[in-house]
Amino acid sequence: MRYVDGFVIPLPKKNLQAYRSIARKVGRLWKEHGALEYIECIGDDVKPGKLTSFPQSVKLKPDETVVFSWIVYKSRAHRDRVNKKVMEDPRMKAMMVDPKLMPFDGKRMVYGGFKSIVEL
Repeated sequence: MRYVDGFVIPLPKKNLQAYRSIARKVGRLWKEHGALEYIECIGDDVKPGKLTSFPQSVKLKPDETVVFSWIVYKSRAHRDRVNKKVMEDPRMKAMMVDPKLMPFDGKRMVYGGFKSIVEL
């Protein structure tokens, strides 16, 4: 079964184009280094819940939207190899020099690795 890294981030609406540009660049890196899929989605129907929700998970502010993303790999071992290559890539290192230049607040990002249990 495949392995998936999942991400939820708060994105200021004014930074959508900047984020899209960065996502295209890093997505190409992940794919170049072996990821099977790289998907970035912008919130469309993500209302606050009573107990939990995507907006609540990232402490969404009124001028922000939610980004939901995932990267698919063959296995966790494959993911670990791909991520190592991506993080060592000089192009990625150049983008990570100053966290203040990122178009979102990385401190409010929710992420994790997941084993696939059902694939139809």
